[in-house]
Amino acid sequence: MAYNEPNSGTRKQIDDNLRRVFQEKVEEEVPERFKQLLAQLQEQDTKKGSGEQK
Repeated sequence: MAYNEPNSGTRKQIDDNLRRVFQEKVEEEVPERFKQLLAQLQEQDTKKGSGEQK
């Protein structure tokens, strides 16, 4: 099967669609569970920095 190079109009459409999809992902809210895990890690780092050990 031969590969045909997309023309500039097709390329622009692909670029626009990819930008739209990735922008939607960037704007999504971070899941609450992930926020909780990040908070736990930050707390552990803070305790390690102050000399406390769990």
